[in-house]
Amino acid sequence: MAIADVKEYCHLTDEEVEQIGRELDDLRKEIEESRGADDAAYINRMIKIQRGLAAGGRVALLFSNKKPAWAAGAAMLGIAKILENMEIGHNVMHGQWDWMNDPEIHSSNWEWDTAQPAEQWKHSHNYIHHQFTNVLGYDNDIGYGVLRMAREQRWHPYYLGQPVYNALLASLFQWGVALHDLDLERIRKGKKDPKEMKRQLKQIGRKIRGQILKDYVVYPALSGPNWKTTMTANATANLMRNLWSYMIIFCGHFPDGAMHFTKEELEDETREEWYLRQLLGSANFEGGPLLHIMAGNLGFQIEHHLFPDLPSNRYPQISGRVRALCDKYDLPYTTGPLHRQYGQVIRTIMKLSLPNHMTKDLNPTQPERSDTDNQYERDLRRKSDAERQPRRTELGGWSRGGKQRMHD
Repeated sequence: MAIADVKEYCHLTDEEVEQIGRELDDLRKEIEESRGADDAAYINRMIKIQRGLAAGGRVALLFSNKKPAWAAGAAMLGIAKILENMEIGHNVMHGQWDWMNDPEIHSSNWEWDTAQPAEQWKHSHNYIHHQFTNVLGYDNDIGYGVLRMAREQRWHPYYLGQPVYNALLASLFQWGVALHDLDLERIRKGKKDPKEMKRQLKQIGRKIRGQILKDYVVYPALSGPNWKTTMTANATANLMRNLWSYMIIFCGHFPDGAMHFTKEELEDETREEWYLRQLLGSANFEGGPLLHIMAGNLGFQIEHHLFPDLPSNRYPQISGRVRALCDKYDLPYTTGPLHRQYGQVIRTIMKLSLPNHMTKDLNPTQPERSDTDNQYERDLRRKSDAERQPRRTELGGWSRGGKQRMHD
């Protein structure tokens, strides 16, 4: 369902909304002031473990003609790639560790082990997704331009193949993400700046070339006669990372209870209302410490969306306070076991492959709109940066063409 006014939806007074904002601001300040040596030791330890796993995997694959060595090498590489993408790269590029002033662990310098250039990720993720979380027409992460993930999106026979597209997206996730910031919908409609598109394509081409050379040329060549088995192990490790990161990300945004919003919510949206939108538009999942580390601590997706630039190892600590705040003001706090959250995602993908009249809306709160409502369809089209309002500073820096853009 799509919400046009989070304050009205939550039945909160102006004073209550302001108080929620103050309490969350106080929580942010408390965490910022308590960051220190233990936090720095945590991220350095994660990087050391990740690099150790990657090195161990490469060594094992020197003997990949033996099945146990192949399995060990592929597993260690897969885990290393997951850690690098989820708990390290994603969080470093959010600026979670910039306070350390360590140039090697800084959002402006980190380039991660995946096909999308860091600059483009920071634009599509930090700037667009985190600012316009689940706002139809503004947040390009709603279906990634491939899937229909909201009933408000017009149905087309193309979506009958949605289960197949979803399986392909999961398997090839790093390559789909690599193209995400291009905004294929705007390219298809002839609205993309040709110069910017050419620049981005060159940047993506360089990054993809480097990834392919590393995983499928250089390391296999170093394995000598075992080059074929090393290549298949590298492909297996990449598939592990793709499937895992896809599942974790989708479980944070598309289970039951994660709301969508219309553009009306953005009109004069205050910082406090932005907080409420993050609470309503995100979903957590439950699990032990190891599961959360492997997920980049995105099992605390609600906390991540409230405080995207606070250290990920603090999210478990923050979550108890956020949940208590939700209980205090009778706000929903969407969470559940990982398998249940993912099951709900798959059910949504299956349901929305069909026209609305063939499925039941479990949460009807907005008036029905006709599929032929042209003005509404125009509202849902993807916006350009020029059509989006200025960004929030806590969402992390991003650059475009070598120029860092920071807005107040």
